[in-house]
Amino acid sequence: MSGSITQGGTLDGDLELDCDVVVVGSGAGGMVVAAELAEAGHDVVILEEGRHYTPEEYGAMRPSESMRHLWRDGALTFAVGMDDSPMINVTMGRAVGGSSVLTGGVCFRTPGYILDDWAKRLGLSDLTEASMDPCFTAVEKSVHVEEVPVSMRSKSTLMFARGAEQQGFKLKPLRRNTKNCNGCGRCNFGCPHGAKLSVDAAYLPRALAAGARLYSECFVDRVTSDGGRATGVVGRLTRGSSRRKTGRLTVRARRVVVAAGSYFSPGILARSGVGKQSGQLGRNMTLHPGFRMMARFDERLDGWKGALQSAYSDEYEKDHITMVGLFIPPGVIAATMKGVGPKHLAKARGVPHVAVFGGMIHDEGGGTVRNVLGRTFATYKMHPRDRATMPKVVRIMAETFFAGGAKEVYLPILGLDAVTPDSLRTLDLDHIPAKRYECSSQHPLGTCRMGSTAAHSVVDPSGESWELSGLFVADGSIVPTSLGVNPQVTIMSMATRIAWKMRDRPYD
Repeated sequence: MSGSITQGGTLDGDLELDCDVVVVGSGAGGMVVAAELAEAGHDVVILEEGRHYTPEEYGAMRPSESMRHLWRDGALTFAVGMDDSPMINVTMGRAVGGSSVLTGGVCFRTPGYILDDWAKRLGLSDLTEASMDPCFTAVEKSVHVEEVPVSMRSKSTLMFARGAEQQGFKLKPLRRNTKNCNGCGRCNFGCPHGAKLSVDAAYLPRALAAGARLYSECFVDRVTSDGGRATGVVGRLTRGSSRRKTGRLTVRARRVVVAAGSYFSPGILARSGVGKQSGQLGRNMTLHPGFRMMARFDERLDGWKGALQSAYSDEYEKDHITMVGLFIPPGVIAATMKGVGPKHLAKARGVPHVAVFGGMIHDEGGGTVRNVLGRTFATYKMHPRDRATMPKVVRIMAETFFAGGAKEVYLPILGLDAVTPDSLRTLDLDHIPAKRYECSSQHPLGTCRMGSTAAHSVVDPSGESWELSGLFVADGSIVPTSLGVNPQVTIMSMATRIAWKMRDRPYD
């Protein structure tokens, strides 16, 4: 038995389907659940709002094409900063495979102290390191998690590593879901060589081989129910970038899995009249606010030659800071350099001499997602502790680059020109308004959080809605707190755990 892939926009008229399980979303959570349940013999339908592109198709795209076709809103989605908080650019995928197609491939297990906190403080006693280990192991095997060798570190990363040693700490190797990576530095735009095992490459073939059916260009509006049980979903078929409606979508199912991500799962639940009794739906969003530091060296680095992400540092974990190496394609780096007109052009020409490193904050849940006039709208109010950490992470990265020999750094602060070691020492970073900081995130979490009681969470420890039987959520929205590390493996492992529980539970 083999499944099928159908582009919803190519269909004429309405679409009606019947299945055991309908999975809404094909990213790191949804695709894992779909594959696991299909292989266990369940009849599975996967619905994805975006289009389906093969690895060969998106691998051939230029970065600008990738942003237009694969990224939601052309990578221009923002969480609006409230009070003294920055605007945060939140990048997400909108295609089969979701954001997993666009990650750098970084794979961290959920830190032990985080799991311990969930078990002891939140009462999620099943989420211990020991109980989650089989899920972590299964995911790491499926996506081929391997350590990035030092030989694949770019000169950009080596310059930061040199500075780190001068500052008294060392970088650690990252682990990524890659196989036969050649270090082309294109991970965030869809691997052109098929070396990154995102879920469309690792789990979709498994799901199809087991008979799952995937329909792209399908927007799900709400979950249907009868007598306190989920009975399926309804929505619309769309076509192309205009998302023009081409027909109605109706799927009747014995169970529903919502895996549309932290931005969009709350909206589906809200429109379905589910998730409101605790007052937590759409709240508690954490983002890991990230800051990119660029530095100019006299020597030519060609920082794009090597693994896009190869090393990290948890030296400042006690300060809620994780620093991770990166280097995106040079054309994208050049476009984001400081200055206007000739001044910008001069800096853009210097990209071969530029090194880049990133720092992110292990934040509190200050974000909220809601629907406004039919659109998803997010706000973010930074916790005072996190606000105080912003200048700290920027200063640490700048000082590390200077210790490594950088001549000047470009701080992620709007309106601020290049900074030298002398001007950094006199710069009062603490009193620069937060809204001037350039901030980004790839890790929205927590808006349908899992918990041990219905009074404080949206789903129970099995991922099932407290309010509607047969409705499950399996994506980053259920992660109870910020992680402090890239969440890909956490999301996939929690989805694996939910799928295994669903697999072993008889239908009512």
